[in-house]
Amino acid sequence: MTRLRLLTGLLVAPALALTMAAASPAPRSIPLPNDFQPEGIAVGTGSTFYVGSMRDGDIYRGSLRTGKGAVFIDVFGRQATGMKVDQRRHRLFVAGGFTGHAYVYDTRSGATLADFTFAQPGSTVVNDVVVTRRAAYFTDSFSPHLYKVPINRHGSFGRPKTLTVTGPAGVSTATGGFGLNGIAATPDGRTLVVDRSDLGALFTINPCTRKSRLIRLPRGSLAAGTPDGILLAGKHLFVVENFANTLVDVRLSPHLTRGSVAASVSDPAFEVPTAVAKHGHELALVNARFDLGLPPPIGPGAPPGTSFNVVVIDRP
Repeated sequence: MTRLRLLTGLLVAPALALTMAAASPAPRSIPLPNDFQPEGIAVGTGSTFYVGSMRDGDIYRGSLRTGKGAVFIDVFGRQATGMKVDQRRHRLFVAGGFTGHAYVYDTRSGATLADFTFAQPGSTVVNDVVVTRRAAYFTDSFSPHLYKVPINRHGSFGRPKTLTVTGPAGVSTATGGFGLNGIAATPDGRTLVVDRSDLGALFTINPCTRKSRLIRLPRGSLAAGTPDGILLAGKHLFVVENFANTLVDVRLSPHLTRGSVAASVSDPAFEVPTAVAKHGHELALVNARFDLGLPPPIGPGAPPGTSFNVVVIDRP
């Protein structure tokens, strides 16, 4: 099979039956520009949120309170997938998808502060990012690698490193398949949490030793092919299942060795969500609408004129 066929088959894996609970009250919808083709979302100071475009790398900035916003960073020839805000230093870290790059922007001016090259375009998918005090870590969905950008004491960046993950999360990805995807970190930065889309599984990774460990879940907790962005909030890990149109709340054990499904939320407002961010007692999910067309280079994207939005729900 070609890479395109495998990618398509993986991303549209049928959703398994899960315990569904409608979000209450009804979710709020915040519109994004037509044809924006979003994938990642991050929350900054106050009610400010950021969404990135896979089509050209633009960054949209808006308010979760008022619903108003506009394109904040207008670029060309880039992609934007997962993203995180470093509020302390006013930085927005953005994974560059199929470009093999990652970018750092100033959240005040929109200026590009850094452009990191991890791999040749098309050989990797720099999919998601988490930022700790000492480093930013990016996932590679085509290989069992993490890309680490050290952050020095005064905020400057060190030389990027490629970390090869060992253990159960470090198995090779099938050609064209999506492996490592969403990533989070414990508050002390000593443990990373990731999901693998192809396995429908969660893992911890020690960033110093690069060793991974499976987080044991009851059978059927996550559907293989659907786990995407994740959010760690205390002992709760929120997992976005894209084509299943579901947000799964996994309650983790104290040592992150096991988990159980505390809630599973679905709503008609979900249209292939791919990422989630937290704002107070609310969660914001971005609808990628991949069912209408996978973005380049694996597809033509959604038809011209397609509308996109952010859905805001109460935390389960």
